[in-house]
Amino acid sequence: METDPEPSKDAPVNVIPMRGPRARDEIMRRVSAALADRPQPGSIPRDYRRSGLPGDVIELFTERAAEYKADVRRITLDELPAAIAGALRQRGAHRIAVPVGLPENWLSMTAAQVEWDDDDPPLTVAQLEQLDGVITRCAVAIAETGTIILDAGPGQGRRVLTLLPDYHLCVVRGAQIVATLAEGLARLDPTRPQTWISGPSATSDIELDRVEGVHGPRTLHILVVE
Repeated sequence: METDPEPSKDAPVNVIPMRGPRARDEIMRRVSAALADRPQPGSIPRDYRRSGLPGDVIELFTERAAEYKADVRRITLDELPAAIAGALRQRGAHRIAVPVGLPENWLSMTAAQVEWDDDDPPLTVAQLEQLDGVITRCAVAIAETGTIILDAGPGQGRRVLTLLPDYHLCVVRGAQIVATLAEGLARLDPTRPQTWISGPSATSDIELDRVEGVHGPRTLHILVVE
């Protein structure tokens, strides 16, 4: 049976002349002693901001989303049908995917120019790739980061609906815009699938060459309804 060797009289004070469990216990004892005056686990203050930003959160969201190269426009609810028709006309979009639960009156001024493809039954990948874009609602929007979040709720659809088409028109209600990430998370159900969108899809290679539309739409158009 192996035993721990006797410590040498000349061994430095900080050397642990042992092996096995005894050595491990001694190391942990010394580490704990060295950290005795440091904050203990669970006592670190978590005093980061959870809510509230100075100023207008809708204005801040509009500015931040535009910084990500999203096309953002603020409108009233009465202007929404005409704004949707105008955005699609500007885009030159004629076939648009519609998720289940999108209000029909939003599309009332587009009948002559747009063919709506309902995602019920679900559109195939091949069908989605033939469309000009998609229109959705969102679950929440974060002013601080200019981010919109979809959670597959009514009018938002499956994740693939906003990943394959090259154009995404998203309607954001003013009441859905919160100041901070913490406030946004508090409004979300963590069990639902989420898609976080900050501007059009974009990525860069090691040389920082920006490429758009690789894993999502090349164009993001946001209508903020106040």
